[in-house]
Amino acid sequence: MRILVLSDSHGAVDRMRQAVELSTPQHMLFLGDCLPDADALQAAFPQLPMTTVPGNCDWSSTEEPERLIELGGKRILMMHGHTRSVKYTLLNAVYAAREYGADILLFGHTHHALADHDGGLWIMNPGSVGDRHTPTYGIITVNESTCHCAAYRLA
Repeated sequence: MRILVLSDSHGAVDRMRQAVELSTPQHMLFLGDCLPDADALQAAFPQLPMTTVPGNCDWSSTEEPERLIELGGKRILMMHGHTRSVKYTLLNAVYAAREYGADILLFGHTHHALADHDGGLWIMNPGSVGDRHTPTYGIITVNESTCHCAAYRLA
């Protein structure tokens, strides 16, 4: 299973579409900051399921800021990260992921792409698909028993 992870689009719906076309995912995850962009992407690709969480710029959202989901047999904790202060430390987010028994922790907010495996927990920030100079996105690949996370730069 290929899962596309996007965050911090800030109006860059065209770049989000480009990431979908490049990655051909089976599911999309959006980690906040401009939920209307996620809605526009969902309208452009209605056949692809999408799961979202709001970011600090999604003021009118009533969605929970964190969501634990399961895809491809892996437990994924999704958050934008502002509620766990990820700009200053990842510890609070990592502790939460371990408490939930997550296999993967996803966060955005910092606009800096990251993919790391830490003692059984994948930690990934797809960066900002809306960044004007270095737009990035993430891909989670889940096979029968393995999982891999990686961040990529859009050309």
